[in-house]
Amino acid sequence: MPPHVFADHAAAQPPERGTVDALISQTRRLRGEVDAVRRDAVADHGDPAGRWQRALCDLAVHQLNDLDDHLAQLRDGPPRAGGEPAAPAAPAPVEPPRGSLLSRVGSAEWNLLTDEASWSAELYEILGRDPAAPPLSLDEFPSLVHPDDQPLLTAMVTDCLIDGKPIDGEFRVLRPDGRARQVHMMGEPVLATDGSTASMWAVLRDVSELRRSQRVVRESRDSLQRHRDIAQTEHRLAIELQEAVLPPWRGSLRLPHGGPARLDLAARYLPSSTGALIGGDWYDAMELPEGHALLSVGDLTGHGVTVTSGMAMLLGALRGMAVTGAPPDQVMGWLNQLLDATVQPALGSAVCCRYDPATHLLTWAQAGHPAPLLFRDGTGRTLTPPHGVLLGATSGAKYGQAEEQLRPGDLLLLHTDGLVPRRDRETATGLLLSLASRLAGARTAQDCVRTVVEEFGEAPREDDACLLAVRI
Repeated sequence: MPPHVFADHAAAQPPERGTVDALISQTRRLRGEVDAVRRDAVADHGDPAGRWQRALCDLAVHQLNDLDDHLAQLRDGPPRAGGEPAAPAAPAPVEPPRGSLLSRVGSAEWNLLTDEASWSAELYEILGRDPAAPPLSLDEFPSLVHPDDQPLLTAMVTDCLIDGKPIDGEFRVLRPDGRARQVHMMGEPVLATDGSTASMWAVLRDVSELRRSQRVVRESRDSLQRHRDIAQTEHRLAIELQEAVLPPWRGSLRLPHGGPARLDLAARYLPSSTGALIGGDWYDAMELPEGHALLSVGDLTGHGVTVTSGMAMLLGALRGMAVTGAPPDQVMGWLNQLLDATVQPALGSAVCCRYDPATHLLTWAQAGHPAPLLFRDGTGRTLTPPHGVLLGATSGAKYGQAEEQLRPGDLLLLHTDGLVPRRDRETATGLLLSLASRLAGARTAQDCVRTVVEEFGEAPREDDACLLAVRI
């Protein structure tokens, strides 16, 4: 399978944890076997074949350690931030390093007694040097190294030659074509019979692509964490904005205030199952001039702070328009003009009702929204909706208006889509109406809300929803 196809397949189908755990176990077992080979390697430092064998074992252990770390990251997943949404799309797969391992590993030996140097052909290729050119002496070699990294190389070589310390470090080399390559160097001093340092050998590995891959992974992880931090902040702001706008009452509200209890109201906001999708759903009830009551529910499409702030703007406008005494159909027309004129176009649905407690007359209009449900004498039905398109769908839309004569004891349910999870609107309405006998036994609006929530509130929902219960 080509590398890009494999990357696409892996991105589409995340590996199971058990599969990755098995790969980690195999990697660690292989690392132990390679380490055993390294310990059993020829101990004579003067034997070039033995040094090469031990060096390759060291490199293999380094590679297996890197593989173990990467597999652990793959198993554990990216960093999480308290149940936040899934991370943004993964970056494009990194092109794998070209060539085999041996083509990116070279060796060198510098004889301190004869001042001779010996380089492998692979080292010439790594450094971009002409194979016909003589190898550089140990004093000349730092001239190939990036100026910022020359002190590091000098310190490693000095510690190796004077104190007998092994070399194990990385630095950048500058090739004749101007490109910089990251090189990992491992080496040891070779001692003469009298214990003095006779020469120094080293194995150099081009790790440029490996380090680039690690940098991309690190930067991607950091970027993902930043995105999640931003999403968490936006989520918190959306919740705070929503709580500041929606009516704060918890339990029943009676309208009009200070007068006989003609309306008993209760409401509930039901968040999505993920806890991350704060949308534009609202419910509202307020007393209007002349003792009338405004009842409304609605939903602005989308999620996040922008949509929640748009919902707050729309709800505030609705309240202001209703206070002027405008009928529901005119209020809907004005709200449509408002959404149509906003800088960021949006779509919304809503039901706007005006209730006269003196006559028990409900006047209402709707914009592409589920119609209110009326429960009376143990049965329920859907109010016949007047004409009305979604808010913001078309300029200059006209909205119809309907009236319904209510009676004492009636129950009115206003809700947004998604109250009955994963159901189409017609099926959801049927399920809500099937609760008529149970709702008939409820004493208060709060009891009615509790009944609906007990039936549908715990089911997984992909979107948030609102419910407003009104008892006459």
